[in-house]
Amino acid sequence: MEIALNRPEAVLIAGPTASGKSALALSLAERLDGVIVNTDALQVYRELRVLSARPSAADEARVAHALYGIVSAHEPFSVARWAQAAAEAIGIVRARGQVPVFVGGTGLYFAALLQGLSPIPEIHPTIRAEARLKLAQMGNERFHALLLARDPSMGQRLDAGDSQRLVRAWEVIEATGQSLDEWQKLKGTPVLTGAMARFVLKPNRDWLKAQIGRRFEQMMAQGALDEVRALGAIDETLPAARALGVPQLRAHLRGEMQLEAAIDRAVTETRQYAKRQMTWFRNQMQDWVVVEAGNPGTLLDAVAGEISREA
Repeated sequence: MEIALNRPEAVLIAGPTASGKSALALSLAERLDGVIVNTDALQVYRELRVLSARPSAADEARVAHALYGIVSAHEPFSVARWAQAAAEAIGIVRARGQVPVFVGGTGLYFAALLQGLSPIPEIHPTIRAEARLKLAQMGNERFHALLLARDPSMGQRLDAGDSQRLVRAWEVIEATGQSLDEWQKLKGTPVLTGAMARFVLKPNRDWLKAQIGRRFEQMMAQGALDEVRALGAIDETLPAARALGVPQLRAHLRGEMQLEAAIDRAVTETRQYAKRQMTWFRNQMQDWVVVEAGNPGTLLDAVAGEISREA
């Protein structure tokens, strides 16, 4: 028997990649008269529908979706820009009398939603371009050493292979004279307020490991390789260039890796990423309702039941 749902002012669903959160959000939004709001950093890119596992056209026809495919993969997109877009989406959805259902796997987006962002000034495009050029010229190891000397607190926090965050740390101290670490300690204003239901999916590790492999096979069948080929000569410091599967498939297209090896490496890195996501959720979402993920029907019933109890 279907559980009659009371309507919270918002629903938040976080979970690792391939855990079934998008299917859950779709079913839940149908029952709540909701609008699904993307809370995933890679699903904002219009060119990465397949590799970011964006909702299908059929899914988008069933329920209204917001903030999917809204920017080009060839331009940078920050959590601040997402937070601004999310605030606008919340206003539109609530004005229609509907419920925003936030779903995704990017912890920083959820943090911005609930805690706000530190007031870091907008970085001038020239400084951003210079930072990316410096990284390209020096290479990650030397650039990391330079950052460590200029900004020890961020240099110690960041890994030399994390190009995006290295560039971000450099451009902030270059533009403001203050470490990103210090800026991040300043509190912001929450984007989302009101009564909300918050869920974090916790899938069985073995099930998730197998599911990630199956889903990447599906992505390849759906044209993932053509999608990467169409990106062309994308700036490798951009977030989209490092999306799960993109670096490996680009290496194959350059003749540096056999396709099977590229797929194996992409699946391995996706599993490692999912593990990091679950660690983040466990540490940062301790007051969220944890739901065992696996069977879609059981998952929906568990979440629906929890919403009815909370309301």
